[in-house]
Amino acid sequence: MEKLTKEDISQEVFDLYDDYAHNKINRRQFVEKLSIFAVGAVTLPSLLSFMTPNYVDSILVKPTDPRLKTGYIIYDSPKGGGSIKGLLSQPSETKKKLPGIIVVHENRGLNPYIEDVGRRAAIEGFITLAPDALSPLGGYPGNDDDGRELQKKRTREEMLEDFIAAYEYLKSHPDCNGYIGVVGFCFGGWISNMMAVKIPSLKAAVPYYGGQPTKEEAEQIKTPLLLHYAGLDTRVNEGWPAFQEVLNKNKVENTAYFYPNVNHGFHNNTTPRYDEAAATLSWTRTTDFFKEKLKKK
Repeated sequence: MEKLTKEDISQEVFDLYDDYAHNKINRRQFVEKLSIFAVGAVTLPSLLSFMTPNYVDSILVKPTDPRLKTGYIIYDSPKGGGSIKGLLSQPSETKKKLPGIIVVHENRGLNPYIEDVGRRAAIEGFITLAPDALSPLGGYPGNDDDGRELQKKRTREEMLEDFIAAYEYLKSHPDCNGYIGVVGFCFGGWISNMMAVKIPSLKAAVPYYGGQPTKEEAEQIKTPLLLHYAGLDTRVNEGWPAFQEVLNKNKVENTAYFYPNVNHGFHNNTTPRYDEAAATLSWTRTTDFFKEKLKKK
């Protein structure tokens, strides 16, 4: 049969994958439920292959891109996982100190997509650090399914400390101007919100389809926020009105965009949930926001 496209797949399949990706059902249950949609020329193996991330053809900024200096570093996270590995990226030629961005992965560790996002941000004139919260467990295992299983072994609160420590590392880096922002996706969106809660000096936070802090936590936020939500993502979106109410009451700068008819994960160009128009627009808004907020006064 011809190669499957997003238009060949019902929304129920995307919703089912969302349940699997967020640990509401296990692999066996996912496959069993997915088999219902294997009809005619659409086979179960073809559906499974279609929903699996494609890291071969989707990298936009290669690790060898001559415009960048990029490599792995180890930093200390004494309140978190101890020694944490991260990908540090920055423009190869610069004569001044750069604003910094922490790039936070989803619920499966530092996979090739998030590494690519770190490099994409660096191309825009930032020094970026993309940590791997799976470092204490051996690091990203090479595939997202095993990555999800590993990440379930750590608590969100302990992993949050790893990203707070990343902020401290980047802030003191000799090539950084000390102005730091954070962008994160899914689990990383929650981390981005929580870094705004925990770090008063954080200059900007951009959560993509991230879970919101509690009302009590939200009361502590002073950081400007740019928030991206997927129109079809009712699970995450239902928490926005209460969060927005606290932010507005406290006069915290915030702008939320809802991208219609797209799924959770729309920025991730390695999966069929990707939406090119929403991903491109949201990323332009993100980099423009960072360029505005991370300028050294």
